[in-house]
Parts: sequence; structure tokens; C-alpha cells
Amino acid sequence: MVEVEGLFMAKFQYTARDKSGNSLSGTMEAGNKQELLQKLRGGGLVPTSIDDGRSAAAKSGVRKAVVAGTTRGRKVKAEEMVLFTRSLATMVNAGLPLLQGIDIMIEQTESPNFKRVLTQIGEDIEAGLTFSDALKKHPKVFTELYSSMVRAGEASGNLDGILVQLAEYLEATEKLKREIRSAMTYPVIALVIVVTIATGLLLFIVPKFQDIFESLGGTLPRPTQLLIALSDTIRHYVLIVVGMLVALVVAIRYYVSTPAGRLQFDTVKLRLPIFGTLFRKVAVSRFARTFSTLTRSGVPVLAALEIVERTIGNEVISRAVKNSQTSIKAGASIAEPLAKSGVFPLMVTRMIDVGERTGSLDELLAKISEFYDQQVEAAIASLTSLIEPLLILFLGVVVGGMVLALFMPIFKLSTLVG
Repeated sequence: MVEVEGLFMAKFQYTARDKSGNSLSGTMEAGNKQELLQKLRGGGLVPTSIDDGRSAAAKSGVRKAVVAGTTRGRKVKAEEMVLFTRSLATMVNAGLPLLQGIDIMIEQTESPNFKRVLTQIGEDIEAGLTFSDALKKHPKVFTELYSSMVRAGEASGNLDGILVQLAEYLEATEKLKREIRSAMTYPVIALVIVVTIATGLLLFIVPKFQDIFESLGGTLPRPTQLLIALSDTIRHYVLIVVGMLVALVVAIRYYVSTPAGRLQFDTVKLRLPIFGTLFRKVAVSRFARTFSTLTRSGVPVLAALEIVERTIGNEVISRAVKNSQTSIKAGASIAEPLAKSGVFPLMVTRMIDVGERTGSLDELLAKISEFYDQQVEAAIASLTSLIEPLLILFLGVVVGGMVLALFMPIFKLSTLVG
């Protein structure tokens, strides 16, 4: 019976990692790949690639074709990243070696840029790099948070679970971005309409009325004079006006790109009369979600705070987190320096304090994130109902004011004639 089984045994080449993250390779006989996977996992190894010698050439050909046929672009859509992360988690959980899962995603991914990145990652893993180290070579595609969580998953042997957490994090983050974009779309469109109408009036309508007023003679009302002067300035100095506006935008963008400018810009954002509350809630939600996801995946607290500091996207929150790290290293709790910063709401710091005391920090941070996500949705709904009448009023004041200024001389003339 043993001899019969031996007839059907195949020799496989494998690459795997132990619990310390060390790369191991060798050959082993097994009836099929599933049996080999069970043997490797039974020995405490996490397989990254398995090859029976028949598919290596085909895989190499596919990778060469991908590398040769792609461009140098770097951006990857959020939807593609979520799909990749969820699919890879499913395949790793099902026992498929990591490298084979990446090869499958290379074939299924539609984006040529993402194909190139995944191909390079596959080549790096074959060359002996860990998955997290291979990801770190592509920081514009895989964030520091992503690679750090993968590293934690590799160390704990729970890579598939970490990938699921990452997918959930990416989905929640993208949902929040969509909600913010939807809240900002209507005001931006309304502003563009107002500017377009006002520009059309100044460039085409006001000059015609100006000719009529000059033929009639007399002194024009002050608002009409100001409107005509503005029209003349725009028509005769349009290139200078456009150049000044472009220079102003470039100067502001440059200033905001500096640390001091970014801090001032984010401070102003948080203090805006209507949108400030929304921006603060978004920042707190992002902080809590990122911190929770990292600590839940096994990243140490200080390392997690360093990543949060660099990825939070708001300089005010970032500096508060950075300053808290010094106090935490000196022995303070997490909640204490965050509360002293004055940036975080009292409820947030109290829940963090409770989480530290009870050992459920990641769970309470997740609850904070969920709460503020709901707050953001409610704030967006309130802002939408508030902004609509305000924009209509603004449109009426600007356009109506210009039309009124144009017709004031005609009303005055009618009164004199009457």
C-alpha cells in the first residue's frame, strides 16, 4: 500500500517563512499541493510559493509580458486596491501560497499600472524579500499603514486576517471621502454657475448698457459706476487679472505645502464657521480608525502613533499626536497628552482612557470611529439643507445686485421723464 502511494507522490519546490519571518526553501514530496500545504503549515511555516516545475516558465512569460507592456504611471484607484486586498485575503485564507495569489491578481487586474506594480512585487518575493518589504518599495501605491499592517500579519501568522482588516479600513475611508465629495459638489457647482453668470454679464451685457448710458449723458448712480469700472478692468486687463489669479493660486499652494503653511491652513479649516465642525469630525474619525486598525493588527502603540502622525492628513491633529508620543515614552498614558492638546473632544480622550484601563483600546477606538462616521453623515445632511438656501441667496445677491445696478439709471430716467 505504501509503495502504491509512492507512485503518485510528486516532488514540489517550495518557499516559506517561519514565525520569525525568515525565508526557507526546499523540496518536499506530496500527493498534491493541498497535502503539501498541510505539511508546511503543520510544521509552523507559511508558504509563499509552491512550484511543481511545470508552471514556472508560463509564469515567467506572463510577468515579462506585463513588465514590457505597461507604463510608468503610479496611481491606483481605491476600488482596485480594495478588490486586490479582499481577493488576496480570501486566497491566502483558502491555503493558496501568497505568490500564486499575487500571480492570479496580476492576471485579473485591469489597470496596467497596477499590473506592473504587482509584477515587481512578485519578482521581489521570489528573490527573497518579505511581502511587506516588497510593498514598501511602492509607497505611492501601498501606504506606510498598509505595509506596516502586512508586516504585523507576517509576524503573527495572521496575514489573511490582517488583509481583511485592511480591506475594511480602505472601504470605510473611501466611503468617508465620497460623502465629503458629495457634500462639496453642490457648493462648488453653484459657485461656478455664479462666477460664469457674473463674468458673462461683465464681459458682454454691461458694455452694451454702457454705450446706452454714454449716449444719454448725465451722472450715473454710484453702484452703476462701480459695475462699469469693474467691467472695463476685466475686459481691458483680462490677461493681467488671470495672471494675478494664477500667481495667487500658485503662491497659496506653495505656502500650504510648507509645514507652517499646512499648519495654518488646517487650523483655518477647523475654525471655519460652517465646514469647520465637519472637518474636525472627519479628522477625529480618521485618527480613531487608523489607530484602531493598527493596534488591532498587532502594531505597537508608539509605532502605530508614528504612522497615524504621518498619514492622518491634518497637520493640527498630526502635531498633537506627535507631541503625545514624547509624554507616552516618559510614562504617561495615551489619553493624558491627547487631552492636554485641546484638539480632541472630551468624549474621545475619555474613551481612550477607558480602553487603556480595560485593555480594549482597539475596540473603543473602533467605536469612536463608527460614532464619528455617523456624526459626519448627519453633519453632511444638515449642511446640505443649510447650504442650499444660502447659495440661492448668494446667487440672488450677486446676480440680482448686478442687474439692479444696470437698471438703476433707467429707473432714474423714467422718474425724471414721469
